[in-house]
Amino acid sequence: QVQLVESGGGLVEAGGSLRLSCAASGRTFSRYSMGWFRQAPGKEREFVATISWSGVIIYYADSVKGRFTISRDNAKNTVYLQMNSLKPEDTAVYYCAMGVTVVPPQEAYEYDYWGQGTQVTVSS
Repeated sequence: QVQLVESGGGLVEAGGSLRLSCAASGRTFSRYSMGWFRQAPGKEREFVATISWSGVIIYYADSVKGRFTISRDNAKNTVYLQMNSLKPEDTAVYYCAMGVTVVPPQEAYEYDYWGQGTQVTVSS
């Protein structure tokens, strides 16, 4: 059984930084694409970033490009999201997801497994 556990969320002032982690178990992590999504209150879940199994292919949503960095450590079965220059509009529950695809997907339905999420709140 696959388990994804996010951590690193919290409350931060605008302009600050947070680093989210997602630890995976139950599958061969290095074979899977990993993604981060977020969902703000009253809004649909939206794509944030994704990374291929090798770490070579990476995509970002336009809203976070230049501020967020996704990375992975296959030896630790962990994917990270470094978030800098945070804005109040980044406030959301952040989810990591695992998908069996060669090209890392940007659509939520293409992911097979999801974590429970971690809250990120950015104050103005």
